Amino acid sequence: NVEVLGWDPATKTGLFTGNFESLDDGRRMAETLMDEGADVIFPVAGPCGLGSAAAIKERGLMMIGVDTDMTVSAPEYTDILLTSVLKNMDKVVFEAARLTARGNFPGGTTYVADMANGGVGLAPYHAFEDKVPADLKAEVEQVGKDIARGIIDPMAAVK
Repeated sequence: NVEVLGWDPATKTGLFTGNFESLDDGRRMAETLMDEGADVIFPVAGPCGLGSAAAIKERGLMMIGVDTDMTVSAPEYTDILLTSVLKNMDKVVFEAARLTARGNFPGGTTYVADMANGGVGLAPYHAFEDKVPADLKAEVEQVGKDIARGIIDPMAAVK
């Protein structure tokens, strides 16, 4: 049972810091969500999320990192990182270069990175590997496959 805080699908409004830089804003946002009862916070906020991470660590809760495996980019938070949502830029850049080399990537086009082409994904559970039940891991993996196949539309709630 999951309750999403910070986003209202009915009105398509949510809590936003309005920037990607301010650690103080990231901290305040995380504190607000924790005060509302959040157990796991997913600060999609670039460097601003480091402020969130600091507040989350102080309260001993968990977070999901974003952009890169945060156990690598911010190892001081490994003990609170459930996983990270990855932008697999290495795969995206390689594929764009491959398409360009073959003459199949004309200028002015956009390459969309998604689960189907490996452009996004999840990092390992690292410190939580033994704490996440096998059936939940299998369910998360199946959801990823269903997103890649187009069975689940992850944007349905925000459309």
